[in-house]
Amino acid sequence: MTKTFYFFPLICIWILKMISLNKYKGCFLGLAMGDAFGAPYEGGPLEQLLWRAIGKTRDGKLRYTDDTQMAIDLAESYLYNDTIDQNHLAQTFAQSYQWSRGYGPSTSQLLRLIKKGKNWREANKKKFKTGSFGNGAAMRASILAMCFPYNVQTLLNSVIKSAEITHAHPLGIEGAKLIARATQAAFQDLDNEKILAELFHQCQSKIYKDKIIFCTEALNKPNIKVSEIKKQLGNGIAAPQSCVTAIYFSLQFRDQKFNSMLNKIIGLGGDTDTIASMAGSIWGAFNGNQSLNQEAKNIEKWEKIDQISKDLFERIHPKHHQTL
Repeated sequence: MTKTFYFFPLICIWILKMISLNKYKGCFLGLAMGDAFGAPYEGGPLEQLLWRAIGKTRDGKLRYTDDTQMAIDLAESYLYNDTIDQNHLAQTFAQSYQWSRGYGPSTSQLLRLIKKGKNWREANKKKFKTGSFGNGAAMRASILAMCFPYNVQTLLNSVIKSAEITHAHPLGIEGAKLIARATQAAFQDLDNEKILAELFHQCQSKIYKDKIIFCTEALNKPNIKVSEIKKQLGNGIAAPQSCVTAIYFSLQFRDQKFNSMLNKIIGLGGDTDTIASMAGSIWGAFNGNQSLNQEAKNIEKWEKIDQISKDLFERIHPKHHQTL
C-alpha cells in the first residue's frame, strides 16, 4: 500500500539556519551549467543542428540559453529595485532578448511587443487567452528563492509577479512555485520526504499532486527506468511536463555528482536544457559550488553569474557575508 500519511498538510515552523555563500553560488551556477550543457541535446535533430552552429562563443565557451539569460535579468532587476517590480522586470526581459538564445515562439513575440512599447499586461495573453503554461517562469524561479530564502509567503507572491509577465496560466505559475519552494527547502537541507510533503501541500491542481505522489514513489525505487520517468513525469516544455521531473532528478541525485544527474537528464531527451537548469539550481542549493567551479569556467560569462550570486547573498545577508 502506498504511504500517504506524510502528505498531511504541514504548518512548517523550521529552525532556519544561515545559508552560505557557497550555496548561493551553487544554485546559480548549477542553473547555468544545466542549461549550457543540456542545450546541445534539446529538442529534435533540427534544433540540435542549429545549436551546434551557434552554441559556442568565439573563444570556445558554451553559450547559455534564454533560461540563464532570464535568470540573470530577474536577479539584476531585483538588485536594482530591492523587490520584484513587474514593469522594470518586463523591460529588462525585453531589452535582453536575442532570438539566438532559443526563446520560445510565444515569449519571443511577447518580448518583441514589449520592446516596441506594448504594456506587458496586454501582451502576455496575446497568443494564449489564459496565458502560457510553458516552463519559462519555472526555469528562473530558483533565483527568487535566492532573493527570498526565508519567507515562504513572500517567495510565493514574488513567483506570481515574475511569472505573470510571461507565463500567466495557473499551471505555469504553479510549476514555478514548486521549483522555488524546492530550492528554498534545498537551501535548508531538508530531507526528501519533508520537501515532497511540503510541495504536495502547495499543489493546487490534481496533475501536480499526482506527479508529486509518483515522484515520492519513484525515489524509493533505485532501479526505476528513465522511460518510466518520461512517461509519468514528462520531458516537455509545458510546466506540468517538466517541473516535477526536474525536482525528481535533483532529489534523486542530491548526494551524487552533478554530471551523473546531467547525464540522466540528457538521456531523458526532450527539453533537456530547461529540465537540467531547474534540477541544477536545486542541486546547487543543496551542494554549493565547490564541485562546480572548474567546469563552470567552460560557460560564457560564468564570472558574471558568480558575481551576481555574491551580490544577491550580500543583499540578503549584509551582516554575515564576511564570515560565510
